[in-house]
Amino acid sequence: MSTCSNCKENLIPYEWFVRSTNITPQYVEMAVTRIDIETFLSLDFQHPIIDVRSEGEFAHAHIPGAVSMPLFNNEERKVVGTAYKQQSKQQAIKLGLAIFGKKMVEMVEFVERLVGEQRGTSSKTVVVHCWRGGMRSGGVSWLLDMYGFKVYTIIGGYKAFRLWGLQQFENDYPIKILGGYTGSGKTYALQELKQQNATIIDLEDLAKHKGSAFGNIGMPTQPSQEMFENLLALELKNAVDNCRIMNAGSIDEVHEAGTNNVSSSIWLEDESQRIGLVNIPSTFFKKMRNKPVYFLDIPFEERLKHIVSGYGKGDKQEIAGAIIRIQKRLGGLETKTALNYLVEDNLVECFRILLKYYDKQYLKGLHSRENLNDLLNNIDCETVDAVKNAKLIFAHQIEKVNA
Repeated sequence: MSTCSNCKENLIPYEWFVRSTNITPQYVEMAVTRIDIETFLSLDFQHPIIDVRSEGEFAHAHIPGAVSMPLFNNEERKVVGTAYKQQSKQQAIKLGLAIFGKKMVEMVEFVERLVGEQRGTSSKTVVVHCWRGGMRSGGVSWLLDMYGFKVYTIIGGYKAFRLWGLQQFENDYPIKILGGYTGSGKTYALQELKQQNATIIDLEDLAKHKGSAFGNIGMPTQPSQEMFENLLALELKNAVDNCRIMNAGSIDEVHEAGTNNVSSSIWLEDESQRIGLVNIPSTFFKKMRNKPVYFLDIPFEERLKHIVSGYGKGDKQEIAGAIIRIQKRLGGLETKTALNYLVEDNLVECFRILLKYYDKQYLKGLHSRENLNDLLNNIDCETVDAVKNAKLIFAHQIEKVNA
């Protein structure tokens, strides 16, 4: 057995092994492979990712795609942590091992099912992580390795992924912004661009919110701010990878091509920084505000019909609640009038008031950009039609390239 100092990071923690086996070597070699965050990302999520932090830690935020298998649940983590602080490290380890021992068979069987469900093959490879790549992932990875799984652990754990994610917002990207007043069907046009092989990031889908006071109607619970950032960071990575594949170039070459090429660009919808309860990271939002805007200019009445056909199907109490939330900015008279129209089932006139309000708000945000004249590309559209409007966007791109 190796005892060299440069091998220690590949060895199981001393205390865990001794108390689990009654064997007392200095260190014990293990087949678990420790990988840094870049190597983990290069695996492209092809193996199950097992998060052994508590369910509370996982619920707050986690690596997208990871599965929760807590070594300690919320209460157990509290008990072990208290013992560590108030008694000793050794006492905390003993308590932890007592808890761990009762769960070993259950954990192995859980991972067996997980591998079978996700792989559908004989592959028995998993990635295990905790908060910092410490004793929790060390203990579980030892167990799974001993049973016969091929185990990777992430150096630095979830914390390493989190730091990587935050760094992604510092990068520059070949972004193009799809703009337009409320009711322009920007999200549908964005999805149609995707169907035509453009690379997109749907911020509203990540945020689980449509971006206005009405944006939570019919939507699931929003992620935490941290989880939203994790999702966005991974989407940015995937978007860059997709652009590279489509253009067979480095990110710098993709960025240069993206100035006049739909397939080399990353398309995002024009959003306020705040989307419901979450915020687009400030650094990244500032970059968005300096990117070209492709404005779908659609007549008011066409947009009104689109809004009524969508939100008009929503719950009236939720719509009324959303109106009340903006009453200070909408004004007392307009709020009362809109609510009266809602009660009378006159959805067209109700949303006419609201759409005029949101048009003013959007126009204000649009003109708060620096160098708007250099960024704004106006695209005249007859109606809210994702297929037709996506074609107009492509045509505009071709016209710019040939200009």
